[in-house]
Amino acid sequence: MSYDDAPAASTARIPGFHAVVPAGGAGTRLWPLSRAGHPKFLLDLTGSGRTLLQATVDRLTPLTGADGVVVVTGVRHAAAVAQQVPGLGADEERGRLVVEPSPRDSMAAIGLAAAILVERHGDDVVLGSFAADHVIHGAPEFERAVREAVAAAREGFVVTIGITATGPSTAFGYIRSAAPLGVADAPSARHVAGFVEKPDEQTAVAYLATGEYRWNAGMFVVRAAVLLDHLAQQIPGLASGLREIGRAWDTDARDEVLARVWPGLTKIAIDHAIAEPVAAAGGVAVVPGDFGWDDVGDFDSLAGLLPTTTLGDDAAVLRVEAPDAFVVPAAGRTVSVVGIPDAVVVDTPDALLVTTRAHAQQVKAAVDGWRAAGRDDLL
Repeated sequence: MSYDDAPAASTARIPGFHAVVPAGGAGTRLWPLSRAGHPKFLLDLTGSGRTLLQATVDRLTPLTGADGVVVVTGVRHAAAVAQQVPGLGADEERGRLVVEPSPRDSMAAIGLAAAILVERHGDDVVLGSFAADHVIHGAPEFERAVREAVAAAREGFVVTIGITATGPSTAFGYIRSAAPLGVADAPSARHVAGFVEKPDEQTAVAYLATGEYRWNAGMFVVRAAVLLDHLAQQIPGLASGLREIGRAWDTDARDEVLARVWPGLTKIAIDHAIAEPVAAAGGVAVVPGDFGWDDVGDFDSLAGLLPTTTLGDDAAVLRVEAPDAFVVPAAGRTVSVVGIPDAVVVDTPDALLVTTRAHAQQVKAAVDGWRAAGRDDLL
């Protein structure tokens, strides 16, 4: 069942809640479909008729209201994002499309949105950060988790949504939960004992056997002022710079302040800047995410999301003794796969990828190789 087919948990928006959607990255493990100039969040990879970005905004809008979603993206993708999500109004006062001059990683992107939201709505505004390129199934479970996360965030916690693991994956980081949080409107929330990096398979099996670990999907819900206060303690220069840009954002001084301050901001992920040190101090909580989730991290993952093993025109694909071969005939040519089980064939007008589902995580190496060869036209 798709997210759109599932019954909604509630049609009521959450007062004082805004969603931030960081839309960046190149999705290199989905090359040559995903390119730096047109990355995976701008693509309809599930055949739903909506791109991953559009589907993300669709699922958040019932919780925030029509004007409650902010998208943060780079200059290169701003026009495409504005086209796919009409009404963001980047050039209008109080627009909801925040364009970064250059990539500074997730802390700067989310922190900038937080600084802007504080200036517009005050210290009590709660933001939730949700990546633009994830696939989620199960509206009631997703909305329940977000509502609980907002309730816990109002009590001053940085809250993450921990995904129920379906197996001992080595592709994701993990969140270790501890004692119940004790917040009435967030009955399933627990304290976070810590975050751990991607483990090997044996370690992942051991994690899941304890019942204390969930996948880290990078979803964070927190009062914007609390986020910036934590950042001021951890990386003062980054916090003060974002505050300065936030104050100028809806004024004529935006361009000057952004050009002066942004290039000097620390480049760091929110996990390392906030989640890990604040968890160590007891300030992070986790709400279980008992919904279907996939970060569409490679072609093996993508194949598992589709009803058939073809993305596109299945009539253009012939498989002979090639079970579970995944084919994308994007160049319009017919593709035949003979005697190669679990093959991956992605045929685009200017680049052809041939690999196997077992090697899907290594596709990034092809991108690195073409970059080293000076073929930026392929990236």
